[in-house]
Amino acid sequence: MYAILGATGHIGSTIADILLTKGEKIRVIARSVDRLRPLVKRGAEAFAGDAADPAFLTKAFKGADAAFTLVPPNLTAKDFLAYADTMSKSIAKAVKDGKVKYVVNLSSIGADLPEGTGPIVGLHRQEERLNKIAGLNIVHLRAAFFMENLLMNIDLIRTKGIAGSAAKGDIAFPMIATKDIAQVAASLLVKRDFKGSSVRYLLGQRELTHNEAITILGSRIGKPDLAYAQFPYDGAEKGLTTAGLSPDMSRLYIEMTRAFNEGRVKTGLVRTPESTTPTSLEEFAEVFDMLYRKQKAA
Repeated sequence: MYAILGATGHIGSTIADILLTKGEKIRVIARSVDRLRPLVKRGAEAFAGDAADPAFLTKAFKGADAAFTLVPPNLTAKDFLAYADTMSKSIAKAVKDGKVKYVVNLSSIGADLPEGTGPIVGLHRQEERLNKIAGLNIVHLRAAFFMENLLMNIDLIRTKGIAGSAAKGDIAFPMIATKDIAQVAASLLVKRDFKGSSVRYLLGQRELTHNEAITILGSRIGKPDLAYAQFPYDGAEKGLTTAGLSPDMSRLYIEMTRAFNEGRVKTGLVRTPESTTPTSLEEFAEVFDMLYRKQKAA
């Protein structure tokens, strides 16, 4: 049986779908039982509660052959790193007390750095905590920039006719579809062929600049001349807060973006067959187009 934390998110829900399709027994964990019902109807066992509560999480993990873990996103946290530490401590205690022997942990490129990378610092600390658990076999998936993050441009395209962020437009970096992360995670959970503590980088199909990415997406939605604009850090931070992120999360997001712009996130970015995943941005553009048109119709 496999325990999946964050089972209603992009990655967790896809892992659950893959495992259920294979006929595996799974336990899905999330805050809301309502959002777990579709998985329960397919045979999953649901645990709804607060992942920050180690007693609850220990019950959810107990008896699992392997678990998928992550620090659940929280864009409105007043102090995100404090929130991430609370979650991480709960997860580590639950893994230990629940006697889980195999863990696939979602992390990020840049998680090798202890500071200066915004919210990724929380994932660095998560890796460190889990690595201290005696006898645990764990693989940290240090994933690249999610293609799904590009969906945040849809409203900007509709209202301003441009796409943009604080990231430089001419720096190439890896982008990955979350469904590819889920495929790798599900395979690792089932095979459990990893020992001790290890890291696996997931770098998507290829490197792209933001300029290139927006050109691809623009062409797909019928806007081949769609331009990408790099916004000043202070303006971008204010824009994130206006969009609903907490001031602290907005600040950390800009810190992370600055780290990428300045080339400080480098470890693990050497492409190998193992770190390469199949979904291209051209394929993801179909999803972008569908959501763009859906929002436009609304």
